[in-house]
Amino acid sequence: MTPQPHPESTQITVNCAVITVSDTRTLETDKSGQIIKQLLVDAGHEVRDYTIVKDEPEQIRAQMEIWGKRPDLDGLIFNGGTGIAPRDTTYDAIASLLEKTLPGFGELFRYMSYQEIGSRAIASRAIAGVYQGKLVFCLPGSSNAVKLAVSQLILPELVHLVTQLRTGNE
Repeated sequence: MTPQPHPESTQITVNCAVITVSDTRTLETDKSGQIIKQLLVDAGHEVRDYTIVKDEPEQIRAQMEIWGKRPDLDGLIFNGGTGIAPRDTTYDAIASLLEKTLPGFGELFRYMSYQEIGSRAIASRAIAGVYQGKLVFCLPGSSNAVKLAVSQLILPELVHLVTQLRTGNE
């Protein structure tokens, strides 16, 4: 059984944006993006924006920079492009922009993925951190990976992490 964090003393609504990185998915075929949105809403959070960008570093960085300036967003959740294939550029585009990283996110995600898919988990370059006072999570594009990361790692800590960022910015 996975240990659960202590419950937050106050529940807040976290405002998020979901970004799917893909050369082939459309709004109609983006199952992983839809899963992320639904899990956030079901947990009482708000999805303020959602888009799909091509797996091009310039487009990924541009979207992060645009949404990084928005005061109505607390978190950015990217999915797709975190593997090692030549077209997987999300990690490379995002990692250099992060002001702080949360190494434990990637480590725990790969550990939990290993329990489900075995040694293939080493190919994941999932990462999380802070950019412009916002949480940033970069997940693989598979539906199972998205469900695992959002339900087991992101949602249990989202309010706590946003509260920490807000406290530091006020």
